[in-house]
Amino acid sequence: MNPVLVEIYSTILPAAPYVIGAYALMFLALFVYVFMVVRGLKKTEKQMAVLEEAIEEQRRD
Repeated sequence: MNPVLVEIYSTILPAAPYVIGAYALMFLALFVYVFMVVRGLKKTEKQMAVLEEAIEEQRRD
């Protein structure tokens, strides 16, 4: 193998677990963020439905 490539691979491969860990952590953080946004959106939709029902009742009276 080319000595230059051996030098490059020897510096890159030991850092691979840290790079994989960083990507896994970012993926987990993104998943948690999306989960929280979806949960908040569902809560907001429920509140909107309650408000729409209250407005409709007021219009009937």
